[in-house]
Amino acid sequence: MGEKILEVKELTKHFDMGKGKMLQAVNEVSFSVHKGETFGLVGESGCGKSTIGRTIMGLYQKTNGNVLFDGVDVHTLTEKGKFSFYRRMQMIFQDPYASLNPRSTVKEIIAEPMEIHNVYTNKHEQLERIYELLKEVGLSRDHVNRYPHEFSGGQRQRIGIARALALNPDFIIADEPISALDVSVQAQVVNLLREIQMQKDLTFLFIAHDLAMVRQFCTRIGVMYLGHMVELTDSDKLYDNPMHPYTQALLSAIPIPDPDIEEKRERIILEGELPSPINPPSGCVFRTRCPMAMDICSETKPAWQEVEQQHYVACHLYTGKHQYDEGKAKVRIT
Repeated sequence: MGEKILEVKELTKHFDMGKGKMLQAVNEVSFSVHKGETFGLVGESGCGKSTIGRTIMGLYQKTNGNVLFDGVDVHTLTEKGKFSFYRRMQMIFQDPYASLNPRSTVKEIIAEPMEIHNVYTNKHEQLERIYELLKEVGLSRDHVNRYPHEFSGGQRQRIGIARALALNPDFIIADEPISALDVSVQAQVVNLLREIQMQKDLTFLFIAHDLAMVRQFCTRIGVMYLGHMVELTDSDKLYDNPMHPYTQALLSAIPIPDPDIEEKRERIILEGELPSPINPPSGCVFRTRCPMAMDICSETKPAWQEVEQQHYVACHLYTGKHQYDEGKAKVRIT
């Protein structure tokens, strides 16, 4: 595994809701991303995935913790430092309908970051680069003078990808880039991102809730629940041996394209409503929906620990005297 390019250390982001209420969107989340890899963040809607991505980019100011890009905290950068930082890190936004200016042509949308950063002084060279980017994302040079409303959702997302690539960044945050697309188009966009990554040696932070798609694209995966990281390990290890009860429940929801296996396999149905991040449960935030909750879960927040090599879990099932037998602690997905 290559050198660390991004380190997130105990990142916390709370939003002031007024009247003394704080929405605890992200709480003490830590992980690192190595150069050239694709790190996935998964979890239910509202778990804090996108907030992490936007806080890393500096679109949100952190409440606490550190975000280090090549060893430098991005939230302490000067204006000049931010200018350089944004040339190296770009973002693909979730909604291809809202992230593109409807009054700008494709040429203007892709050219905008180039002009802000003074990449080209020669307009002809800039246009040739736009043609090149459109070709890379599977679009034609004939599209340059069209407007976003003239494209399908998949084509709009390709335009967003071309814009993100305009400055030749080292790192791209893909914030649920396929969630607003038809299923038939999702695989095309993921395959495109994979091809671009191999060609340009890019590093990705891939935020999604489609676990089946994440397995294909990501080398390591972090699982989020209600603003907390609950499990982190290699992609194959997570799917073959999920340890946290929440991860097990998520994976059990993935359909298997074999009717015989699908009919016989065990499903884990979580009961209860997702708690509010304004007033989260004490101790383990998952305890109110966990089928294996114990008394200790309501009293003490579980420690973030390495249960096996490069497999981190925050769960009392795997700590000291509270550890269950393997057969009880894990619900196998067959």
